Order: sequence, then structure tokens, then C-alpha cells
Amino acid sequence: MKFRSAKFSAMAFVSVSIFSATGAVNAADTTPASQLQYWAQQANAPANAEQGKVFYNTRQKQDLSCATCHSANPLEPGKHSSTGKALKPLAPATNPKSLTDTAKIDKWFRRNCNEVVGRECSAQEKANVIAYLISLKP
Repeated sequence: MKFRSAKFSAMAFVSVSIFSATGAVNAADTTPASQLQYWAQQANAPANAEQGKVFYNTRQKQDLSCATCHSANPLEPGKHSSTGKALKPLAPATNPKSLTDTAKIDKWFRRNCNEVVGRECSAQEKANVIAYLISLKP
């Protein structure tokens, strides 16, 4: 019985370590810079802030863009186009909590990309947008 317990503990440790290494960790666990590094690694290419800016502002499916709700200036608050709900700025320079919670980043990229682009965004697109948002200064 002791052997099984030790084996289970070792497997649990490995599972948690692998889970953490993939970036799927607990809320409020990172910084914008570590998110940028993670997504650039997933893309297997460096992030490009200029391409992120173009992607953020380009109207796509149903004439929507990221800027439609999040403001053409991500340093400023936005407003959801259909609900009118106030949205905090996306740029970490004016919203220190932005891009610090892996679970929220995964959730919102998945949901918003499906709505705006009509598909899940690629790792490269995510890295580029994050690079753009990090590059902004008040």
C-alpha cells in the first residue's frame, strides 16, 4: 500500500508539473511579460507588436474588431458593443491587472476570437496582440 501511495504522489507531482509547464496554471499567476513569452513559445516565433496593432484594429467577421469593444486606444476603457458593459483598459500600463491571469486570458481570447474572427486565434496572433498591448505607454 505504501508503494502505491508513493507512486500516486510521484504521478500527481509529474502531472501538476506538466500542467504548470503548459501555462495552464492558477489565476493571477503571471505577468504580461511572461504571457508574451509563453505565447511566443507556443507560436515558435517572436511576437510582433506592429502586427498585433493591425490585428487589434482590423474589422473582421460581422464588421467587428478588438477595438470595437475595447477602444481604439487600449490605454482607455472600452464598452461592449451590444451590452454596453464598461470594460477596463487592456493595456497593462493603465490596467495593472491586465494580462496577469492565465485562465482569464485563455477564456477571453477563445471567446472573443470566435466572436470577432470566427475562429480561435492562433498562438502567433495572441502573442502579437499581447506584444502590442504591452508596448503601449500613457
